[in-house]
Amino acid sequence: MATDDRNELVFCPLGGVGEIGMNFALYGFGPAAKREWIVVDVGVTFPDPTLPGVDLVLPDTRFIEGEIDRLRGIVITHAHEDHYGALLDKWPKLKAPVWMTPFSAGMLEAKRISDNVRVKPPVNVYKAGERFKVGPFEIEAIAVTHSIPEPVSLAIRTPLGTVVHTGDWKLDPAPNLPPMTDENRFRQIGEEGVTALICDSTNAMREGESPSEQAVSAGIRGVIEKSVGRVAITTFSSNVGRIRSIAEAARDTGRQVLVLGRSLKRVIDVAGELGYLDGLPPFLQEEDYGYIPRENVVVLCTGSQGEPRAALAKLARDEMKHVALTAGDTVIFSSRVIPGNEKAILEIKNQLIEQGIKIIEDGDALVHVSGHPRRSELLKMYSWIKPRILVPVHGEAAHLVAQGSLGAGAGIPEVAQVRNGDMIRLAPGAAEIVGTVPFGRLMKDGRIIGTEQEVGVRDRRKLAFAGHVVLNVVLDDRYEMAGEPDIVAIGVAESDAKGELLEDIMLDAAISAVESIPRQRRKDLDMVSEAARRAVRSAANDAWGKKPIVTVFVTR
Repeated sequence: MATDDRNELVFCPLGGVGEIGMNFALYGFGPAAKREWIVVDVGVTFPDPTLPGVDLVLPDTRFIEGEIDRLRGIVITHAHEDHYGALLDKWPKLKAPVWMTPFSAGMLEAKRISDNVRVKPPVNVYKAGERFKVGPFEIEAIAVTHSIPEPVSLAIRTPLGTVVHTGDWKLDPAPNLPPMTDENRFRQIGEEGVTALICDSTNAMREGESPSEQAVSAGIRGVIEKSVGRVAITTFSSNVGRIRSIAEAARDTGRQVLVLGRSLKRVIDVAGELGYLDGLPPFLQEEDYGYIPRENVVVLCTGSQGEPRAALAKLARDEMKHVALTAGDTVIFSSRVIPGNEKAILEIKNQLIEQGIKIIEDGDALVHVSGHPRRSELLKMYSWIKPRILVPVHGEAAHLVAQGSLGAGAGIPEVAQVRNGDMIRLAPGAAEIVGTVPFGRLMKDGRIIGTEQEVGVRDRRKLAFAGHVVLNVVLDDRYEMAGEPDIVAIGVAESDAKGELLEDIMLDAAISAVESIPRQRRKDLDMVSEAARRAVRSAANDAWGKKPIVTVFVTR
């Protein structure tokens, strides 16, 4: 990295670039040895089946923790989990003031209370259109449209130039919640001169423009009108505009709405307090469900990504006390599939179909639209901002490269491809990667946060693959076995191909291994333990073709 005393403006992502989710961006200003920093967004991503038992995945922020004396603040663009979900877990190590919109601040407080978190970060509330100072940065919040209330882009001004950090955004001529993306303000900022555009790439591979949210509302209403039984709709809990669309469609078709799922109820409480759900009929209580005719009910529920403990999964398994679906009912997936969740979602769909329930998804009717810009929308943003540098973010490699090619084709002078951990100098001079910093993933596992090794994920994978065998060997005063060892096998095949019990095979191998050791050498209990362990693994492999984890206790 540069070591001179000149001021520089740098950008460094620690999450969300080269992947979907876990967004965490750093902006630094000043000489390399004493830069002042801000963080934009502190997000999570969700574990896949390769992380058994893990609750959440958080960015590794050790780099900025090492610069903590010069961290001036944290700015949150909106309240999606992949942009703010790690804030409560990360704040004790970041300890910087936080800036959030009213809805984001309300969601943070609701999460803190619901999860019984004692940490309470100091929050400064801002609104779109306002400016505020954070260290050497002057930040202006610009209204955009997204699938959540109060999303903003940020114009980050420094003595070396202005950066526009878009966050998540789209162009929607008819959103269900105001405001629209502020085209005029983007144009004005573009005329002032923009050094770099740090831009959402999620839909950079999709041509055209996204349909409007009001068109989705009409699509959902049409499906409900044609449905003869109950209708259940699952969507992202944070999409308050979609929640309002569903509630309005239910009202207009003579139905009442029952809400199932803690995260949905939490969002509805915050949105209701801020007036986003004004004018809607009250929601049903669960105990009233059985008294309402089937054709008069819409169930709004969590579980669009196949989460096994969410309301939709419980409905599919018929595990709810007061609420059930039956043949002839309809389930609408008003959501997109997050990569990695395909199998879990398909399992729930199949469970519902087996019960005679009809499935409606985006390919069947206009029941969902993304909150991210397609290629024509990106081109409009480029024409408004006229940046010198384009840095694609928020996406996997294919998305980032697609947006880079689009920007280059649109005439943006410099397109800089970065990945997590890259530090890019945006000014002065041409864009250049000037170094790399530590980055990675930490696991939230219950109350513990740590690496895969620290929280035990690696061993869990082994357990899931080949199980665990525990052997207890007791030696008497003469170092002979005091009876037959005890053996317990968990997650191991019951018998081999000939029908012989695998526990018996492993036990015989362990006994033979111990007896083969001369009695005087059995005084080395560690050696006895290791011999028995190897024998059990080898016997299991010969009989079964897999080597379980083996733990041996030897005592006398």
